[in-house]
Amino acid sequence: MPPNSHIAIIDWRTAPQGDAESAIEKAIIGSAAKVTRHLCDTDADLDDEIASANAIIIWHNMPLTAQGIAKLKNCRAIIRNGVGFDSVDVAAARERGIAVCNVPDYGTEEVADHAIALAMVLCRQILPLDQEAKALGWNIKVGPKLRRLSTLTFGIVGLGRIGTATALRAKALGFRVIFHDPYLPNGADKAVGITRVRSLDELLTQTDVLSLHCPLNAETRHLIAERELSLLKPTSFIVNTARGAIIEKTAILAALRENRLAGAGLDVIEDEPLRTTEEAATPNLIATCHAAFCSVESKIEMRSTSARIALAAVTGQPLENVVNGMV
Repeated sequence: MPPNSHIAIIDWRTAPQGDAESAIEKAIIGSAAKVTRHLCDTDADLDDEIASANAIIIWHNMPLTAQGIAKLKNCRAIIRNGVGFDSVDVAAARERGIAVCNVPDYGTEEVADHAIALAMVLCRQILPLDQEAKALGWNIKVGPKLRRLSTLTFGIVGLGRIGTATALRAKALGFRVIFHDPYLPNGADKAVGITRVRSLDELLTQTDVLSLHCPLNAETRHLIAERELSLLKPTSFIVNTARGAIIEKTAILAALRENRLAGAGLDVIEDEPLRTTEEAATPNLIATCHAAFCSVESKIEMRSTSARIALAAVTGQPLENVVNGMV
């Protein structure tokens, strides 16, 4: 890389997650590169300073399309500050010789904890009970929805890092745990001590709590839509801490309104955030602001890893966590 290298951090203007000083990143990158921070809504906001950067760190919800990537003149690596990278056109980056990297392991504990927390709030109906108690009532109107965990099947889609961590937590709580993941080798179920099913339909028909832990791509977009929801028991709960568009939003909101589903805990929602008061008023819906990844510790870990990869990019070192086939 040439002297006076430049690393640009792009944060989402609507809900910025970093700090104005970029203190964590600067502490790791030091004098190896100039670090700048930019607030953008879309990649139409990319200016000449960003376009000249040798590496880019980009936060979630800030899309980087082929048009935006075409503006990058000197970039060796685009680092997605998080696990998912569906907001970046990875093919367009590859065509321009730019590596796309992610941070796949920073929030494993937090997301798994969040998924279990949502499942527990649903199974034990914590929020309706809280509302009833604060209304000076004590009738336990939601009694028919309260469940004994040891009688329930916890179904997981995607047994990667976070799916595995969630499975172990659910197992410890007494759930019967099953999973579907067509990309895992045989024996993964035995290593974790849970049950594998070979099709999504089989998993859905058995599941009382469905928890999603797969990436968003062409195969998984609307993986859970009207047909799949119809396979679930009307007493089932859904938890999504992965990506919003894995579940078709109109389908799940309709299922909740029509009592074809007992409840949903959605940390992520298609076309997030919720867009209307009608969506927000959907019964038996818990929504948590795409916050499952978030903790003081996880954000430090994520930003430190992103900065380390960006530093490697501007100093010509090997890159970690490349997701688009670039060396």
